[in-house]
Order: sequence, then C-alpha cells, then structure tokens
Amino acid sequence: MNRYRTLSIIASVILVLDQASKLYVDANFRLHETLPVIRNYFHLTYVRNKGAAFGILADNAVRIPFFITVSIIAMLGILWYIKHIRDDQKLALFSLSLIFSGAFGNLIDRIRLGEVIDFLDVFWQRHHWPAFNVADSAITVGVALLFIEMWREDRNKAAEDSANKYKESET
Repeated sequence: MNRYRTLSIIASVILVLDQASKLYVDANFRLHETLPVIRNYFHLTYVRNKGAAFGILADNAVRIPFFITVSIIAMLGILWYIKHIRDDQKLALFSLSLIFSGAFGNLIDRIRLGEVIDFLDVFWQRHHWPAFNVADSAITVGVALLFIEMWREDRNKAAEDSANKYKESET
C-alpha cells in the first residue's frame, strides 16, 4: 500500500475521532464540568489548554503563532521522513502517521479556537495526569511505538554487525 495512502487513512480516522469528540464535549459540557466514567480513576472533564503539554507556555503572548509554526514544521518533517523510510518499516510508518494525525488535530484547535480542547481525565486518588484528548493520545502512542521501532532497528543492526564480524573472523 502506498505510504501516503496509509498516512491519509490513519489521519482521517484519527482526525474524525479527535474533532468529533472535541465538538461533542464542547457542545454538551460546561467548561470544567466532569462526568465520572470509572469513578476515582477516569472522568470526562472539559478543560481548555492554551499551552502545550502540561500547560507549557500557556501565558506567553506568542504562543499561538509559535505552536502553529512548530506543528506545521513537525508535520512537514514527518511527510519528508515518510518519503524516505524503507518499505519494510511498517511500524515506523504507522507511528509517524499517528504523530502526524495528533499534531494535525491539535493544530485545527489552535487555529479555530486559539487553544486545545482536552477532556480525558485520568487519575488515581490525588494523583492527576493532565487532561488530554484523542490527538494527544495518538501522539503519545505514536512516539512510544516509534521508540520501539528504533530499538528494534538498533537491535537488528547490532545482530547483523555481530554476524558480519563473526563471518570475517572465520575467513
């Protein structure tokens, strides 16, 4: 399958899920309203994040142009990288597609609203993870899978190098 077609399919699915869930929360929740899904562990809580992860740069005057520029550069970098990956690097393609999709979903919010809608609220007792959304989840899963792919590539290269050294020592 063409790598850009794969990217398009994954991006379409993630963007629809991300934007539909954000529109639903925005239309049906009041800001800071919470709905327990799994009491004391997982709630839907409507918040808006003006910054990046953990609210970084939320009060900075240049935050919107900065985040829009960074998102576009990251997305262009991903498109370039996808063009250059090997055909057998399917996990890398999937990972990069998730990251691209998440960046695109949050970019839409930043352009449309000047901030990002977050609503997935995970916690245990008093320990709260910052609220996040489908786009953030796609980025996080994509980065984790990309690290796994990089680790596998390094492990395979090390095994190949070791095998080559063994062959050389026998000749």
